[in-house]
Amino acid sequence: MILCRVLGNCVSTVQHPCFDGTKVLVCQPVMTDGHTPLGFEFLAVDSVQAGVGDLVLASREGNTARQILGRDSDPHHAVILGIVDQVDCRGEDE
Repeated sequence: MILCRVLGNCVSTVQHPCFDGTKVLVCQPVMTDGHTPLGFEFLAVDSVQAGVGDLVLASREGNTARQILGRDSDPHHAVILGIVDQVDCRGEDE
């Protein structure tokens, strides 16, 4: 699972039928501070009604995406699993 910041919505006029009725968001992996970029952006199907600016937990594993969305035959690669309220990092310096 990856901690990400939602950067924006993905809009297309022509798309594969498996994306009908889904919201696709642009996600930026971030460090635990919630702001420092960590890697490249990717597209993820929203399963939790996230919005631009939200800190989210995402998975970039196709099988997880298909199980969460309940669509076994669709070629989804990434899915947003939850909206993060707070990140608490303890144990490293204690």
